[in-house]
Parts: sequence; C-alpha cells; structure tokens
Amino acid sequence: MLVYTLPFIAAITGWVTNFLAIKMLFHPREKVNLGFFSIQGIFPKRQKVLAERLGKIVATELFSFSDIKDRFTSTSSVSEINHVLDEKLEDFMEVKLKSAMPMLAMFLNGEAKTKIKDTLHQEFQNILPEIMTAYSDKLEKELDIEAIVFQKVDAFSSDKLEQILFSIMKKEFKFIELLGGVLGFLIGIIQLLIIQLQ
Repeated sequence: MLVYTLPFIAAITGWVTNFLAIKMLFHPREKVNLGFFSIQGIFPKRQKVLAERLGKIVATELFSFSDIKDRFTSTSSVSEINHVLDEKLEDFMEVKLKSAMPMLAMFLNGEAKTKIKDTLHQEFQNILPEIMTAYSDKLEKELDIEAIVFQKVDAFSSDKLEQILFSIMKKEFKFIELLGGVLGFLIGIIQLLIIQLQ
C-alpha cells in the first residue's frame, strides 16, 4: 500500500522544491561560505546588475523627453494652461492691480482692462512654447534618468526588493509552486505505473 503514496510524496517534493527555489531567489541575503563554495540569493547578489539594467530600460524604452515635450504642447495641456492663464490675469486685473497701483486702476475702464488682459494673454501665448521647450531641454540635460533609477534600485534594502518583486509577481510565484506539486504528482503516477507493470 505504501507504493500508492508515491504520487503524493512526489507532489509534496515538487511543491517544496519550487517553494525553496523561489525563496532562494532572495535568501540568504548575505553571502554564506560553505567551504568549497558559497551561496547567496540571486537578487541580493545581482542587485547592482538589476539596477543597472532597469536604469537602461527606463531611460531608453519607457521614459522619453520627446514624450514630455509632446505632452506639454498637446491640445489638452494648452487648453488647461489657457484656462489657468485667464484666471490669473483676471485676478491680476481685478484684485492685485487695485492693491498694487490703486491710482492706475482708477483710470482703467472695463474696455481698457480687457485690452490689457488680451494683450498680456497673447504675449504669454507667444512665449509659452519657447519657455516649455527651453525647460524640457534643460531637464533633458540635467536629469540622468538612467543614473537616478540605478541609484534608487541599488539603494533598496533586500527586504524592500523582495517586497516589491513579490507584489509584482506574487501570482506567478504561487503558480510555479503549484506547478511543482502538479508535475511531481504526475511523475509519481508514472513511477507508480512503471512499478505496477513490472
């Protein structure tokens, strides 16, 4: 009868093996010397390489300053900026100008205020694209995205790195564990059939 437990023993063995393999991706965190060889979790050991590659991927594939420029100059962004600009100019003409230059404000009628506001608005419209382009160019020169990502990921503690990767791949890790159990069970059934046929 003991032979019929083979599939279950193989299933447990397969599950435990995959469970330990996943754990060994992160543990031990520090290098442990075992005489002729040493062991360390793959991610703690290769964290710098991971940080470097992530930096390159983000900088070259995921993040683009041209995308930022396009977003700045998109119709929705321009519309939002115009809306804010109108509000600020209205506030300036009706509130701040009266407070800063009460005598001047007294001589300005509604038509003059509208003309000044429209002129300022048009001027801002003309210089805004130049300001945005200059600012995004400045950001592109000064911000090294690859270096920033590298420094952030490299500075993660091993606990933090494990937590992040588990939050991203929790389902996949569970599937690998389950797959180990299922494959182990199937191998156990094959072994049982071979024994029965002998």
